[in-house]
Amino acid sequence: MTNTKGNFAEGKVYKNILAQTLPLLLAELVHMLYNIVDRIYIGRMGDEVALAGVGITFPIVTLIAAFTALFGRGGAPLFSISRGEGNDGKAERVLGNSFLLILISSAILFVLCFTFKKPILYLFGASDSSYVYADEYLRIYLFGTVFATTSSGLNSYINAEGAPKVAMITTVIGALINIALDPIFIFTLNMGVGGAALATVISQAVSAIWVLLFLLGKKAPVRLKPSCMRPDIQIIKKITLYGISGFIMQGTYTLVCVACNSTLQTFGGDTYVSIMAILTSVREVTTLPISALTTGASAVLGYNFGGKLYSRVRSGIKFTCSVGIIYTAIVWFLVLVFPEAFIAIFTKDALTISLGTRALGIYFFGFVFMSLQFAGQAIFQALGFAGRAIVFSLLRKAIIVVPLTIILPHLGFGTDGVFLAEPISSVIGGIACFTTMYFTVYRRMSKLKDKDEYL
Repeated sequence: MTNTKGNFAEGKVYKNILAQTLPLLLAELVHMLYNIVDRIYIGRMGDEVALAGVGITFPIVTLIAAFTALFGRGGAPLFSISRGEGNDGKAERVLGNSFLLILISSAILFVLCFTFKKPILYLFGASDSSYVYADEYLRIYLFGTVFATTSSGLNSYINAEGAPKVAMITTVIGALINIALDPIFIFTLNMGVGGAALATVISQAVSAIWVLLFLLGKKAPVRLKPSCMRPDIQIIKKITLYGISGFIMQGTYTLVCVACNSTLQTFGGDTYVSIMAILTSVREVTTLPISALTTGASAVLGYNFGGKLYSRVRSGIKFTCSVGIIYTAIVWFLVLVFPEAFIAIFTKDALTISLGTRALGIYFFGFVFMSLQFAGQAIFQALGFAGRAIVFSLLRKAIIVVPLTIILPHLGFGTDGVFLAEPISSVIGGIACFTTMYFTVYRRMSKLKDKDEYL
């Protein structure tokens, strides 16, 4: 039988991964609705510049997520490995220090982003028209920084404790509140973009409270204890080391957003910035299952790796990679066949739909290679090979995407060059990351017996 108490050394490996993934998938699907529903409502306000304005704030939202990955999700693999070693005391200290870092970083981010939001938004590609909407959204959204980082960062620990259904409820509660409040604030109370931001902040606050209630309660196998929040330099170093790859992934995505928006503003104006916001939304939706799969597998792989059960780790890697490849191939086919349907979800403007359909076909070309990047990255991070994860985070986005986004439009590709940078990076980065993982991790483990020392 598949275990239900976080002992991932028992039961079929693929069943443990699915038991983690399915509730997490639903949770992330609902969580995604925080921003996606906002964009759908804003896109249908009848003002395409409003959608462009919200799109300009993506880099800042992503930056906040980067620190969540660094100090929140970054500690989850260390937490899982500690539990696999049978060291719950260390796991408690990891959880406590992670929460302390989340609180400190949230306060710093709020002060800096709120103080310098005008020059930042213009730097990120705002025009005089779109700045009005970007400022209206961001000045409210920033007040929910601590809620966003707490609910998302600590929810990773709930999942790592073997309670994916509780983790699912975290995001379901918040998203349902957001979905309910959005039309009320945006249309009924005529708050527009500001109403969408307020609905998001309230929903994130409720999610954060739910997470804390569980981790402080008796039902959590490893609880959040104030006594374990005293700074432990060694644990902080390890949390940072484990989380740096996720931070770089999110941080470099911030650079990608900035490069895309500023370049599109130059070559296409607000209409193309709006299209980029739509493409980003479609990408978030379609990558969600593979993200949930690799996140769910991470807890299982890390636990078994900590227990030196290498045959189970190899089985988990094989299952995760196979499912990811099949899923992304199906999505790629659907996007190629029905591109207009994906764009029309977010806008009713005929010009935006026409231009967006062409852009989507370019942007998603070679989408199947993204599964290789996701799998390789997650496996490196789950097993503690942070250095390798960092290298491939930087390779795909900072070294390939950002330069191509800036250079290709100037070589005669125009706005197409911005969208073309993504598939080129997916092919190169995905193949490089997966191949390295296969030869340096999977093949190496095939030579080890369970309980051997991994050298």
